[in-house]
Amino acid sequence: MTVAGVQVHSKVAPQAQAEILTDPALAFIAALHRTFEATRQSLLVARDDAQRKFDSGVPLDFLPETAAVRAEPSWTCAPPGPGLEDRRVEITGPTDRKMVINALNSGAKTFMADFEDSSAPTFANMLNGQVNLRDAVARKIDFTAGGKAYTLSPTPAVLIVRPRGWHLDEPRLTVDSAPVSGSLFDFALYFFHNAAALVAAGSGPYFYLPKIEHYREARLWNDVFAFAQSFLRIPVGTVRATVLIETLPAAFQMEEILFELRQHSAGLNCGRWDYIFSFIKKRRADRRAILPDRAAVTMTVPFMDAYVRLLIQTCHRRRAAAMGGMSAQIPIKADPQANEVAMAKVRADKLREVTAGHDGTWIAHPLIGPIALAVFDAHMLGPNQYHVRREDVRVAAGDLLGAGAPTQGGFAAEGRVTLKGVRGNVETCLGYCAAWVGGNGCIPLDYLMEDAATAEITRVQLWQWVKYGSRLDSGEVVTVALVDALIDELKAGVTALVKGLGAEDLEIAVAYLRAQIRREWPSEFLTSDLMPYLAARDGVGAKWIKAAL
Repeated sequence: MTVAGVQVHSKVAPQAQAEILTDPALAFIAALHRTFEATRQSLLVARDDAQRKFDSGVPLDFLPETAAVRAEPSWTCAPPGPGLEDRRVEITGPTDRKMVINALNSGAKTFMADFEDSSAPTFANMLNGQVNLRDAVARKIDFTAGGKAYTLSPTPAVLIVRPRGWHLDEPRLTVDSAPVSGSLFDFALYFFHNAAALVAAGSGPYFYLPKIEHYREARLWNDVFAFAQSFLRIPVGTVRATVLIETLPAAFQMEEILFELRQHSAGLNCGRWDYIFSFIKKRRADRRAILPDRAAVTMTVPFMDAYVRLLIQTCHRRRAAAMGGMSAQIPIKADPQANEVAMAKVRADKLREVTAGHDGTWIAHPLIGPIALAVFDAHMLGPNQYHVRREDVRVAAGDLLGAGAPTQGGFAAEGRVTLKGVRGNVETCLGYCAAWVGGNGCIPLDYLMEDAATAEITRVQLWQWVKYGSRLDSGEVVTVALVDALIDELKAGVTALVKGLGAEDLEIAVAYLRAQIRREWPSEFLTSDLMPYLAARDGVGAKWIKAAL
C-alpha cells in the first residue's frame, strides 16, 4: 500500500480483504479525512460543551436559531430512492456472510447491514463485512456450513448500510499520523466499491446514520455525500440516508436534520433503545430523569409516545419515511406457549406502530418477518403513509422530557426499581461487554437479540441508581456494595447465558462495570471505552489508544 500519508496498522490477511483496502480506496478515505476531520472534531467538542450546559441546569429545548426552518411549510425531502418507496419491514443485523445472505433472503423489504451497534469492530469484522457486501451487490455471495449451502435469492431485500457513529475512531488506519473516523472508513469503503454498481442496477447507495446529536452533524454527512458523489462521479442526489433519532438532543432537531439532508434524506427512524440510553446520559445531573426497570420503559410511556408522535408528524410533513423501532424477539422454539405470548407482544407493538402512522418497522430475526408483514399489510394498504399528516399532534419540550406530575416513586416513567431489574442489568451488561471484547457484537439473551444499545441502557441505569441512591421496591437502597455483590454472584453464570465467552473477556467486563458505577458521570459510550482491547489484539500500539478503564 503506497498512498502517501496512509498507514494500515493491522494485519490484512485474506486476499479478499486486500481487494477492499486497495490504493484507490485508501486514497478516497484519505481525501475524506483531510477534508472533513477538522469539522468532525469540532462537532465532538460541541457535544462536550452541550453536555456541560445540560449538567448546569440548562434544559433541552427546540432551537430558537432554526425556528424559520421549522416554520417554513414549503420545503420537502427528496423522493424515495429506487426500492425505498415501500419499507414496511426492515431486517437488521451484522455483516457476517451467513447473516447477509439470510437477511437479504428473509422476505423483508430492506436489510440494514450494520457496522455499528451489532458488530464488534475488530479489523477482520470490518473488512470481512465489506467483502460480504461487495459480493452481495455483485450477486456473487454464497456460503456453506454444516453441509448446507446458502445462496442469494433472485429478489433480495434492498441493502442499506449503517456505518459507525461520528464519535468512533478507526485506530487501525491512520492518515497523516491520525486515526481516521470510523464513520468515514465504513462509508468510504462501501461507497467506493459499490456505488456505481448499485446505480447501474437501478438502486443506489443507501445508509442509516446513527448517534447524531445536532443538525450540524447531519450537515457534515450531507457534505460528505456531496463530496463522495463528485469525487467518484456518481450522480449527485443518488445517496439516500435515514437518520436514527436515538439521542435526546436530536429529538428536538428532527426538522433541522431533515432539512440539512433534504437532497439525500430517506427519513427518520425511532432508535428506541439508544434513545432511552441517551435520555439518561444527557440528563445525568437531573434527578427527574431517573427511570425504573428498563422493562417498564415501553413505547407507551408518555415521553416515548411524544417522541414517536413528533417523529411521524415531522417526517410526513416533509414527505419522508417515519420508520418504527426494533422488535428484538427471537422465536422460543422449545416452548410454544411462551412463544405465542412473545409473538402476541410483537403483533401488538407492530399494530401500535402502523396505526400511529409509521411507514415501516424493524425486526432482528427472519421468522418474525411474517408477523410484522401481516400487520402492516392489513393496515397500510399503500407503499407508505406519507399522507398521514398528524396535524393534531402538539409536542412541547416538556413532553419529550417527561415533565408533569411526578410518578409514584419520583421516576420519569411509571414503574419501580426491583432487585430482578438490577440483577438483569448486571447480567446483560457483563454478558454483552464480554462478548463484544471477544469480537461478537450481537448476542441472544432471554430470547432477545441484543446489541450495544441494550448494554448501554443497563450500564447507565446501574450508574444512575447508584448515583442517586434509588430504592428498590423492597426499600433497599441501590449502592456500590449491592452491585458489587451481584457482580460477584452472577459473573460465573454469565458464561452459561452467553456461549463462547472467554475468561479474560469476562474479567475485562467485570472490571469495566465496577469502574462505571463508581464514576462521577457515566462515560459516553462503552464501544469507545472497550475499543482499546480490540485495537490491541489487532496489533495497534498504545500510541493510538487510551486506557479503557
